[in-house]
Amino acid sequence: MRSGVRLGIDPGDARIGVARSDPTGFLATPVETVRRGRGDLARIRAIVDEIAEDSTVLEVVVGLPRSLKGGENPATAKVRAFAARLARRLAPVPVRLVDERLTTVSAEAMLRDRGRKGADRRAVVDQAAAVLILQHALDTERASGDAPGEIVEVSDA
Repeated sequence: MRSGVRLGIDPGDARIGVARSDPTGFLATPVETVRRGRGDLARIRAIVDEIAEDSTVLEVVVGLPRSLKGGENPATAKVRAFAARLARRLAPVPVRLVDERLTTVSAEAMLRDRGRKGADRRAVVDQAAAVLILQHALDTERASGDAPGEIVEVSDA
């Protein structure tokens, strides 16, 4: 298992959930929800920089929504474009895309089971989804020994 903090990102249309791992890559925890739009990439960059003051930031893992059969769809294309912009902003910190099918649905169910209601649940569901995305990536790497998902290539475009 590679050493260093990883960030998990759940990019939605209105909000972006952010989670982080401990430096050993064992456990994912919520960080914050970033409002989508002007300044969102700058805020994520600031989070990376804040963490980098105390720890090595190994990579950022972005959830890639695929269809239930694993195919690409319009949401997948939007996240790929977001991840490309994020990778340019965060370079040289690598950005990876990992499958996140049903993560938000799972996060909603988990919060509902824990008694979170309406607006209270919506305020943290994106963070919970980011935690699930990141924890899955950590568990996958621990089991396989390989970095999870696909790397986002940084282009000048």
